[in-house]
Amino acid sequence: MSDPGKTPGPGPASETTHFGFEDVPVAEKSARVRGVFSSVARRYDLMNDLMSLGVHRAWKAAFVNRIMFRPGMRFLDVAGGTGDIAFRIHDAAPEGARITVCDINPDMLRVGRSRAADRGILETDGGIRWVCGDAERVPAPESAYDAYTIAFGLRNVTDIPAALAEARRVLRPGGQFLCLEFSRVVLPILDDIYDRYSFSVLPQLGRWVARDETAYRYLAESIRKFPDQETLAGMIADAGLEQVRVQNLSGGISAIHTARRI
Repeated sequence: MSDPGKTPGPGPASETTHFGFEDVPVAEKSARVRGVFSSVARRYDLMNDLMSLGVHRAWKAAFVNRIMFRPGMRFLDVAGGTGDIAFRIHDAAPEGARITVCDINPDMLRVGRSRAADRGILETDGGIRWVCGDAERVPAPESAYDAYTIAFGLRNVTDIPAALAEARRVLRPGGQFLCLEFSRVVLPILDDIYDRYSFSVLPQLGRWVARDETAYRYLAESIRKFPDQETLAGMIADAGLEQVRVQNLSGGISAIHTARRI
């Protein structure tokens, strides 16, 4: 069974968790993750294009297409700092949609706000709201949202079950949960190629473009520590979300998990 995000805590029986392949004190992981994303925030979107050869755009389009839209929906996009998912929701949603981006990193939010302003999407005009907050303690009341999205963020939280419990808490009954995340490759030949690419090309791209090789080595390592498709589906169900479904993308390099709060 894959590591569900911690070993096994936090709690008296466990004082460490993983940060990539490194064991670190539980209390330090959030700060170290914030440091990684602060370092790469300005070049984050460019790096996404380069390291995925643009494929992340198709993944995100497929992800947003899984939302069952209706007028007046309230959306919460967690770990969505630079706005990629929020902008796609903004463009696809019917009239009256209200979108909130919640991210723990102020530097990522700063980039997101700037991108929104460049697109003419202003918070004061009912566009996208930007909130600094932790996925494990979402600053929102219970049953506040019709849809909760998190893309390439769940693997960075310290306590994945706590984040999933928060997702359920802030969703209204009938609300939609959607997670897009790197996963386990299901094609053996692709698996070998992907491993070599992840641990050789990605860190070098990080060094040349984002000026931070360590951040993208952490990315490759964090993917390997994240639960596989089946394990994550079980964790989502354990959090009290129902109708869990999984869709593999690009042979399992990434996967979409969907569920509902019933």
